[in-house]
Amino acid sequence: MTLKWTDVQDIAIELADRYPQVDPLTISFPELYQKVMELDGFDDDPDRCGEKVLEAIQMAWIDERD
Repeated sequence: MTLKWTDVQDIAIELADRYPQVDPLTISFPELYQKVMELDGFDDDPDRCGEKVLEAIQMAWIDERD
């Protein structure tokens, strides 16, 4: 599966699976950005991501952990 920045929920699921020890409430946006870029299957323009996208991913990751 190819992931794009718009695949917020799928990215959150992948992050929760890959980083179960990470608390998404404590991660910085630069660190979150890097973790998303390193996901298997992620293939999107790095410049298409902004703070709102990262915030949406972070919130979805929090929901995924609950």
